[in-house]
Amino acid sequence: MSLLPESASFEELVQDYFLAVRGAGLMLSALDSELLTAWAREGVPFEVVARGISRSAEKALWDARPGEPVLRNLRACRRQVDAEIKKYRSLAAGASAPPEPSSKRRKALSWEETRHARLIDALEDLAGREPTLVARVTWLRSTVLARIPQEPAVMDAQEALSFLALLRALPFPQRREVWRGALSVGTEQQVMSVRARKVSRRFRLVAAVRRRLGVKEV
Repeated sequence: MSLLPESASFEELVQDYFLAVRGAGLMLSALDSELLTAWAREGVPFEVVARGISRSAEKALWDARPGEPVLRNLRACRRQVDAEIKKYRSLAAGASAPPEPSSKRRKALSWEETRHARLIDALEDLAGREPTLVARVTWLRSTVLARIPQEPAVMDAQEALSFLALLRALPFPQRREVWRGALSVGTEQQVMSVRARKVSRRFRLVAAVRRRLGVKEV
């Protein structure tokens, strides 16, 4: 999700992603910094927190006024981020727990496996509703989504590529409408870096595609 160097700290990655998705600002407040430190102590991957931030931002995106930041502060994401952390810990514990000798239950899916399965289900449902996208969904399953990722970052990339590929499969008038809608929501401040602008625009575009296709959170 982030374009910062690999040596960047967890706090730097989260702050960079939040400010990019928010579309404005240079730094966090003292209260936001305290919350960020608390999340860092959880020891979860950056992508887990970033997912909570993006889901919070996506829910607020379409109610934001032109020129107004999507999120007022990092604390606005707390509920969604905490839910993602809890979900990640639960799935991670279930996936790593050794099966009991007498148990016939299947091994629990990991966070990445669960997200991958939900994305596949969402795309299959989409293909059922949008016949023109059947070929593109079939292609995605055999290429982009052919392998179940083992890392959160790879899962994030798969999801983003899938929705961008679906956008390219739409008729030109619909693609243009989605692009215009994505660029018209929120105004990026000039103080944002080139990197932050790229992350911000990608977030808005993927959110606009999901909205157009009626694909809710996966």
